[in-house]
Amino acid sequence: MKLFRIATVPISLNILLNGQLRFLNRYFEVTAVSGSGTDLESVADREGVKTHSLRIKRKISIIEDIVSLFKLYFYFRKEKPLIIHSITPKAGLLSMIAGKWAGVPIRMHTFTGLIFPYRTGLLRIVLIRMDRVLCRYATHVYPEGNGVKEDLIRYAITQKKLKVMADGNVNGIDTEYFSRGAISDNTKKSLRDELGISEDDFVFIFVGRLVKDKGINELVAAFRNVLAGTKGKGEGVFPEGKAGIKLLLVGPLEPKQDKLLKSTLSEMKVNTNIILAGFQPDVRPYFAISDALAFPSYREGFPNVVLQAGAMELPAIVTDISGCNEIISHGHNGLCVPAKNIPELEKTMLQLLRDTEQFSQMQQAARPLIESRYRQALVWKALLEEYHANVAALSPEPEPAAVNNVV
Repeated sequence: MKLFRIATVPISLNILLNGQLRFLNRYFEVTAVSGSGTDLESVADREGVKTHSLRIKRKISIIEDIVSLFKLYFYFRKEKPLIIHSITPKAGLLSMIAGKWAGVPIRMHTFTGLIFPYRTGLLRIVLIRMDRVLCRYATHVYPEGNGVKEDLIRYAITQKKLKVMADGNVNGIDTEYFSRGAISDNTKKSLRDELGISEDDFVFIFVGRLVKDKGINELVAAFRNVLAGTKGKGEGVFPEGKAGIKLLLVGPLEPKQDKLLKSTLSEMKVNTNIILAGFQPDVRPYFAISDALAFPSYREGFPNVVLQAGAMELPAIVTDISGCNEIISHGHNGLCVPAKNIPELEKTMLQLLRDTEQFSQMQQAARPLIESRYRQALVWKALLEEYHANVAALSPEPEPAAVNNVV
């Protein structure tokens, strides 16, 4: 049985579906389809699956999109997959239409996030209509989380049944890989020395692109205010064993799109308590030397970084938006704040520093919640069962292979 997993650009397959394609290849003949590049080569090497490169532009380009649509159509006609499953918007739109025309019986799309709620004018209308067409041609539609599901319903994107698989997230978390125990004391000490972080510093960490939409302007401003409010105060302000604070920013600056305010860039440059680590292929050591995640993003689908931080035993401060507020239970494993609100973010960061009992309780709750709901094996098992159910609905016989031993 042929299963095609499809994304617009190969990094989506490489990062979002790490390990999943190899697992699925035990039950299906899996092919990863996306644009070409080293990420697609990495998928082939790591996952041991077939790949097919086909250029799909992320931006709307009518002529090139039509070319991509017909290339997908002829490829599907030739290969005759049983299931196509897309995870990014443009690839979803084109592959669902091409799949319908080519007679692919099971056409699945997962919405990992929605763009149109955050756009205005003509662009918003176009994006809504594109998602409606996508859903019309898909046989099954899956929002990654309940927040995405609510938006699909609110904007009348589809009347098809919407199912959130497992508790959300497309791939779950490898809790053995994302574990504080996986990082040695020597590695942590070496990294602290390299970054100029003391063991008695309380470290707020952000992981992601350093852009406006991720709330970096607000985070830097709030941290500056928190730092000013704690200088020289020591005891009673910081958790036990801590006497200073740092803000560790792990991720790339993207000055050409969604750029930050000049005042933010200036503060990041002159404030010695703000540390820019740049993009890191392995973020675990950075989580391991940190105390709490600060993630004030404006919009998310179902953010992996919040899952990763929780698995690394970090409580999180997140904005009260879809995805983030599904992972973080306010006061249990983290705290939720309004988006774009510097005073509330500052107040909450200070609360984490000052309420040592609450901080300790949230820290202890962080990893168990991730293990119980988002462990990778649970997500993969739910996905495999969904594939088998969809196949069985086409033809009840023969029964699909049992998957009870997956977890």
